[in-house]
Amino acid sequence: MNKEALTKAANFCAYQERTHKDVRQRLAELDVIGDESEAIITWLIENNYLNEERFARIFAGSKFRQKKWGRNKIRQELKMRGVSDYCLKAGMSEIDGDDYMVTLQEIIEKKSRDIKDSNKLIIKQKLVKFALSRGFEHNLVFDVVGKFLR
Repeated sequence: MNKEALTKAANFCAYQERTHKDVRQRLAELDVIGDESEAIITWLIENNYLNEERFARIFAGSKFRQKKWGRNKIRQELKMRGVSDYCLKAGMSEIDGDDYMVTLQEIIEKKSRDIKDSNKLIIKQKLVKFALSRGFEHNLVFDVVGKFLR
């Protein structure tokens, strides 16, 4: 096993949580591919440098709490990063249902203060579009926006 590549990969994973795909790409940049790459990834997993479930949990929780992303956007981003379905479910379990609804209400209230229109239909359209772009589910968005505008 290439010790230099192993050290670089371990440091790469120690710096912040990574996915298997991230590490494979990093190793490819270091011209480490195939069986050697898989051996390094196996070593990283066995020595707890690389844990995709831990990555998914931290990613989902932090994107929700800090960036106020909805489940759809988080799920899409995790899939794009090559996270397994099991890890994706584990990550999504980090989002508390009550906190989720409170956050959706907060972002809608905050966005409504920025809208300088008096037409209720246009306000509703802008609020719905904003919440959907943040990755919140259609049914929840329409429900919360409807209650907010009453």
